[in-house]
Amino acid sequence: MPGTLDLSIDLALAGLAVGSAAALSGVGLVVTHRVTGVLNLAQGAQATATAYLLRELVVVRNWPLAPAAAFCLLVAAPALGVLLDLAVFRPLRRRDAGQAESMVAGIGVFVLLIGVIVLVWGTTPFGDAPALVPATVIARPGGHALRLDTLVQLAVVLGLAGGVGLVERYTAFGIRLRAVVDNRRLARLAGIDADRISAAGWAFGSFTAGLVGVLLAPLLLLDPYGLPLLVMATMAVAVAARLRSLPVAVATGLGLGIAQSELTRLRPGGQLLPLAQAVQTNLFVVALLVAALLPWGRGQDGPGLATSGGRPGRRGSSAARTACAVLLLLPLGFRPEDLRHALLVPALALVLLSVVVVTGYGGQVSLGQAGYAGLGALGTALLMSGKVPGVPALSAVPALLLAVAATVPLGLLTGWPAVRRRGLALALVTFAVGTALSRLVFDQPYATTGLTVSRLGLPADDQGFYLVELVLLGAGLLLVRSLHRGPPGRALTAMRDHQAGASAAGVDVPRLKLLVFMAGAGLAALGGALTALAQQGFDATAFDPVQGLLWFATVVVAGADSAAGAVLAAALLTGLDAGTLPGVSAVVVGALATAIGRLPGGLAGLARRLADRPAPGLTPLGHRLRRRIAERSR
Repeated sequence: MPGTLDLSIDLALAGLAVGSAAALSGVGLVVTHRVTGVLNLAQGAQATATAYLLRELVVVRNWPLAPAAAFCLLVAAPALGVLLDLAVFRPLRRRDAGQAESMVAGIGVFVLLIGVIVLVWGTTPFGDAPALVPATVIARPGGHALRLDTLVQLAVVLGLAGGVGLVERYTAFGIRLRAVVDNRRLARLAGIDADRISAAGWAFGSFTAGLVGVLLAPLLLLDPYGLPLLVMATMAVAVAARLRSLPVAVATGLGLGIAQSELTRLRPGGQLLPLAQAVQTNLFVVALLVAALLPWGRGQDGPGLATSGGRPGRRGSSAARTACAVLLLLPLGFRPEDLRHALLVPALALVLLSVVVVTGYGGQVSLGQAGYAGLGALGTALLMSGKVPGVPALSAVPALLLAVAATVPLGLLTGWPAVRRRGLALALVTFAVGTALSRLVFDQPYATTGLTVSRLGLPADDQGFYLVELVLLGAGLLLVRSLHRGPPGRALTAMRDHQAGASAAGVDVPRLKLLVFMAGAGLAALGGALTALAQQGFDATAFDPVQGLLWFATVVVAGADSAAGAVLAAALLTGLDAGTLPGVSAVVVGALATAIGRLPGGLAGLARRLADRPAPGLTPLGHRLRRRIAERSR
């Protein structure tokens, strides 16, 4: 018994290091949200960028650690936060943009920073990130090792949380801050510079994000995809605190860090061991899923994503369809090595179409479509490999159809919470579901070992398989068109534009939400299955949650309710990834997403506004008559 207690104490002390970093992440998220009203979805990318910058200065350019850390944490990180406030979020705030647009802007910042990191430092992980404090043992109270870095991190977390509380309660700045938090408009009327308060909040949040990155990097590999996702998983701490309570955030972060360390003692026998190890390694992901699913409010409804504003004119619609047809048929004349890259275009187009259905047509923010795409790919691989109990190995077509059919009901995983949630609350649920699928299923050997994927039953050559993909993409486009036209389209538009009004008008909103998420899950699963068949293997990195954020931002930039825009965006993303350096596509999409406040409706909305401009020399009355004649001729 004493030995068991000693082991528990040692594990608890070891877990305080990760727990302190998670608590610090929660403090930054809570403070930023309370001051600005924005959940900083870019925090993981900010943390990673700061960690990479510190390594660049210390390891590559041979700066002393102390001045390099001071520059990164006290100058670069806060400056980045102020820049984000000035260039991205303040314009949205001044025109009273909805929560959905703020989330898209945050995702755009995340994608942009990750793209810049990949462009500058590449995708190879680094294992030599400098540690701010050495991991030396300073005391052994009761025979238990207490490390200096753990003690310093814990002191920093408690000091920052306590300092924020004291500033809020006992200083003039704190009084102004509370006034802005309680009612921003009244605070401005009272002469308080609310913009300066928000800039300070962003600077503090960016500083804490950078500190989290440089604290976690020495404990892990410095990876442009893994580290940002780990930091985003620590959003569980802020969500558990309901984005309000600093003490709850600190306690939750420390508790999860200790629990993750204690779970290493859990060693169940048989087939439960890999699952237990997966849960222990990804405890923060599990906590995020649980915290997001617990009832904690519906999120702010507010204005949703701006769409392209109805059907485009005949000229714009014909041009978009023609461009899609040309881009999809052009690869049939490519050389074999170039056609191999083009195989991913129809598959990715189906995944992006799933986002159009859920977000563009249904008005529901879904950040987890990559998870359903991965389920379609993994299910196809399992069925073709004969690894599903009681089911013999199947050829490609029945395996693909069964995988999609099995994934559609799983759309209820996100559709059911969507019945009672909107906005930020729903976005967190969908992101948590996608992340849990990736970390607990796709990345685990027990689910992906020994998989074989072939095109048995389909054309073996790339050109023949590409034609099959085009046929399936056409079927997906017909499904999307049927959801956008007639009574279903009108009901979806009413639900997207004003949910309460749609319900009052007799629209069965809960049932319609479930239908939207199930259709989106089916389209994403079909795209994922085609991805696996195109690559003739299952690649978990293709369905990483970070990739899902890139896809969501791409659809919003192209036009959230534009099916043609989704197809064109798939071709653009695939072409950029194949023909340029890694990270270019993320930089392009991220830069456009950060400017979504100036591009309502995305590029499709911009094209519509340009097409609707009055012709030179035409009076406003003549313009209206021309539009009416065009509408009647459709």
